[in-house]
Parts: sequence; structure tokens; C-alpha cells
Amino acid sequence: MFQFTVLAIAAALVSIDQLTKWLAVLCLKNAGITELIPKVLGFAYVENEGAAFGILQGQRFLFLIITGVVMAAILALLLFGKFRKYRLFNISATLIVAGGLGNFIDRLIHGYVVDFIKVLFFEFPVFNVADCYVVIGSVLLLVFFFFIYDDKKPPVTSKTEEPHEDHSTDRTN
Repeated sequence: MFQFTVLAIAAALVSIDQLTKWLAVLCLKNAGITELIPKVLGFAYVENEGAAFGILQGQRFLFLIITGVVMAAILALLLFGKFRKYRLFNISATLIVAGGLGNFIDRLIHGYVVDFIKVLFFEFPVFNVADCYVVIGSVLLLVFFFFIYDDKKPPVTSKTEEPHEDHSTDRTN
């Protein structure tokens, strides 16, 4: 049941990402910059053939291979690994997988990733919903490993278990 839930949530997130990219192509492709919140946030259609911040332009097959391997590893840890007992790990890994798959689909089908969210109050690369998933998931994963996960103690479960106490008295006279 856990695996089905994780895969269903990831699929829903990927669907949201793909829907927003489809809308960006439909509404923004030749529109220039559209301000949503004046001087703060807007939309601008960009076809990104590179990675974050546009680095490694034109390395489509490299990105497909790396993304495939990383997503498979994270998915395996998420579905079968020892960390699946931790809710924060599950959330962060699901976000990372969904974001990676959303951009993977773009690269596989189009050869580029559709970016459309633009920060207007300072210079920042245009990004998309999948990028948000990856960034938020990565930050949560860092929080998990640096501040929550301790391999020396078992995870806290949602069950409230009372420790077994021996109330018998051993009286030796």
C-alpha cells in the first residue's frame, strides 16, 4: 500500500508539472514577460536545453542518463530502503523524484525543459514547477539527514507504544 501511495502522489505531482508546462506553451510561448505580481513575479517562456542556471547546454543524453540513474536510486530507497520509515524522507524523496521525472519527460520528448516562472525583483534564471519540487525536496532531505536522522536510534513511529514494565516483585526472604 505504501508503494502505491508514493507512486500515486509522484504521478499526481508530475501531472501538475506537465499541465503547467503545457499551459505555458499554450499561453506564453511568444508573449514576452507577463507580470503576475508587478515587479515581483511573472511568467516568461524559455526552452532550457541545459541544467540548472542553463549550464551544460545541449547535453540532452547526459541529462537523461544521469536523471534516470539518480531517480531510480532515490525511488529504490524510497520504496524499499531503510529510510522509508521516516515521513520527512518520504516527502522529500517523492518531491525529488516527481521533479526529476517532470523534467526528464520534457527532455525525452522535446529535447529541452520548458521553464516559465520568472522572479522580477532580482536577476534569477527562469524555472518551472518541477524545479520547485526538486529544490524543496532537496532542502527537506538535507534537513532530514543533518537534523533528524540518527542511525544510532530507531525512527519514531506513529504508534504510541508503552514500554513493557515488569511490575512483579521479587521478594526473597
